[in-house]
Formats: sequence, structure tokens, C-alpha cells
Amino acid sequence: MESLAENYLASIKKQFCYYKSVGDKAIERVSEEQLHWSYNDDSNSIAVIIKHIAGNSISRWTDFLTSDGEKSSRNRDDEFEDTAVSKEELTALWDEGWDCLFNAINPLTADDLLRTIYIRNEAHTVAEAINRQLAHIPYHIGQIVYIAKMVSTDGWQSLTIPKGKSKEFNAMKRS
Repeated sequence: MESLAENYLASIKKQFCYYKSVGDKAIERVSEEQLHWSYNDDSNSIAVIIKHIAGNSISRWTDFLTSDGEKSSRNRDDEFEDTAVSKEELTALWDEGWDCLFNAINPLTADDLLRTIYIRNEAHTVAEAINRQLAHIPYHIGQIVYIAKMVSTDGWQSLTIPKGKSKEFNAMKRS
């Protein structure tokens, strides 16, 4: 019988996969120029959000059981500068951040969840660190999708259940 901890680990992996797929689809649908669009100087572009998610994930999940999650090599302020990198480079960075996260969480066992780790010298259980990331990343994925919708000029195809199609979607799921 599966334990609560084993169920939790399976669930968080499923959730991270889902949010990565939503981000992947949104990024695929925008041009290189649209990746760098921002509403104003105080807003982030999709490119900046990609850099931030990747930088955060690489810092948090590299050697996360044995070193502080805020690595001295991380330049968080640079993550919020829209350097004119290509869509190919941004996609590679996006994938690197996700690979780091999945390489860290995939081998976890139920016994690992209550281990203590540190982020900015603050103690967290592994479960708390996962929950923190599972709140942080979807927040930014939502921003990516929202910006992608704003810059889309060819009509937006929903990444989830389209507006006005909930009944049809639910009926399909039930059949």
C-alpha cells in the first residue's frame, strides 16, 4: 500500500510536469521578439521570467540536500535584466532549470521529506522546500501564459480548458 509520503512525491512530480508543459506550450507559441516584450519598464518579459525560473531552480536544486539553496554563484539581479538572448538559448536555459529540479526530486524517497535543508540560511524540510517551489513556479507560469496571450496576434488557442467549453470538456472526461 502506498504511503502518504509516496503519494505526495508522485503528486508533486505530476504537478511540476504539468506546469512545465503549460510553460513549454506558451513559449512555443510566441516569437523571439514576443519573448522580449514587456508592458512597461517595471514589468517582466517572458524572457526575464524564464531566466528567473531557471536561475532560481538551478540555485535551489543543485546539491540541495548538502548546500544552501541560494548559491553564491547565482546572480538574481541579472535574472531580471532582459538580455537579448535568442529563443533557442532561452529554451535551453528553461530546460536546464527544469532538468535540475527533476534530477533533484526524482530520486527522493519518503524518508527524505523531513530532512532539513537551507535556503538563504533558513531551515526548511525538504517537503517545505518543494511546496515553496510548487507555489513559486506556477505563479510565474501564469505570468508567462498571460503575456503570451497579450502578444499573440493570430488568436490564442487555450492551453487548458477553453473559455465556454467546460461542459464539453467535463462530458468528454466522463465518457
